[in-house]
Amino acid sequence: MIRLGSVVITPGAIEEFSGPELADCLQRHAREDWGSVDRFDWSANNRALRDGTRLLSVYRFEDGRTLWIITEADRSSTCLLRPEDY
Repeated sequence: MIRLGSVVITPGAIEEFSGPELADCLQRHAREDWGSVDRFDWSANNRALRDGTRLLSVYRFEDGRTLWIITEADRSSTCLLRPEDY
């Protein structure tokens, strides 16, 4: 499992996603399941585990909603947000 640091959630993500949805995605991210990122980003995340750079996960829901999770390079914090919150 990756170290998440302080976990923060944008107001938009709090409004759009349920607590269980957020918790499930965060657990997947912590277990190195990067969700729906493309092959390039999947590889970049795997390199980041060794190199200590930023991690990005993308989770798409059947109803069209998308949640991003970003863990900073120094692993001090992880943010859950909608793409439009970036």
